[in-house]
Amino acid sequence: MKPDIEVVSIEACREKFKSFLTDRCLRVTGQRMAIFDAAFGNDSTDHYTAEELLDRARAIDESVSRATVYRTLPIMTDSGLLREIDIGKNLKYYTANPDQETQQAQVVCLDCDRIFEISAPFMAWYRTTVSSKLGLTPVSHRLQVHAQCDRFRESGQCPHQN
Repeated sequence: MKPDIEVVSIEACREKFKSFLTDRCLRVTGQRMAIFDAAFGNDSTDHYTAEELLDRARAIDESVSRATVYRTLPIMTDSGLLREIDIGKNLKYYTANPDQETQQAQVVCLDCDRIFEISAPFMAWYRTTVSSKLGLTPVSHRLQVHAQCDRFRESGQCPHQN
């Protein structure tokens, strides 16, 4: 039997973001909230670049500037509400992170650059165990697997491409 998992509402995340801004003496602006809404407005498994987030935010509030998006992304990642994912191609992706307790690993399709998130509950244990053996305290961790699509190799088409 699976344990009950608390589903975190977008409204709770919105309030956490507002509190995070206030605690750091940063203003809660319409542009920042439009960026938040753009980040949390799609499928929770969705990954997007800063430029894609800018387009989404401008669809909500056309006054959102590129500079504000790029200044807000580190704030949102520091709050834990957004995760930054680097797939090693000089381009960072982001995804909403409403349930900050969930341990995720990424599998990146090398054929289409699609990022898959999989549950990896062992990661918390692993990071603590490895770090403590070295006398260190873990700050962050990530597990990322780069893979090739078998169907792409056979047919020339990746079934994961949008």
